[in-house]
Amino acid sequence: MIESKMPERWVKPYGDTLGDGRVQVSFTLPVALDDTAKEGAKRLAAMMGLDEPAVVHAEEMGQGFSFYVVYGQCRHRVDLSSFQVVKPAYERLDKDAINQLIDEKMGRRMVVIGATIETDAHTVGIDAIMNMKGYNGHKGLESYHAMRAINLGAQVDSEVLVTRAIEEKADVILVSQVVTQKNIHLDNLAKLSDLLEAEGLRDNVILIVGGPRISHELAKELGYDAGFGIKTYAEDVASFAIHEWIHRKAA
Repeated sequence: MIESKMPERWVKPYGDTLGDGRVQVSFTLPVALDDTAKEGAKRLAAMMGLDEPAVVHAEEMGQGFSFYVVYGQCRHRVDLSSFQVVKPAYERLDKDAINQLIDEKMGRRMVVIGATIETDAHTVGIDAIMNMKGYNGHKGLESYHAMRAINLGAQVDSEVLVTRAIEEKADVILVSQVVTQKNIHLDNLAKLSDLLEAEGLRDNVILIVGGPRISHELAKELGYDAGFGIKTYAEDVASFAIHEWIHRKAA
């Protein structure tokens, strides 16, 4: 049998004309702003693979630091047919359909407990999914009559989250991680997953993580059921959660 192959789809950045590779990059250097630093920024951009780099903006960023915006022409291109992006498998439903499906399949409210864990103090992500008002016209899980959404807020220790999930008999644990410096989000997420495994609770809950540097592939590697990145709304999380719950009950 001859395997079919997707037609090649080569693309590169677009600026003024199609395929010109024009890009803008920005970064901070740990040196004071002067002509040597600006030249260094330009040479760094060239080492990144940018042709004809030009520093179009530079400014001081406090004592001993400086910030740069560099334009250049990317010489590389990528074949979009050469890879596949791993995504959570679920049918995206609207709010009414989700409520109806939970009512029909569970016969009770789905309990979702959410938090930003450990040292992460940012609640923007978890609030966008959990809170009544939601985000960008998409109401949060608190507005779903078939869900009991419990938002614990920020800097919640993993042990506290697990204890509360047991007390509330949570069906879903939803975690947000925004702070990613030095990959601290990986340590935080691994800690929660390992704790649930150690307590023998991992199979009892649907474990979901979201954040600006979260992918479904990364989430699976860390022992989570799903991972969601930017432009994710309550409908995405709720749709996955009820479909995963139904799948587990049928297994």
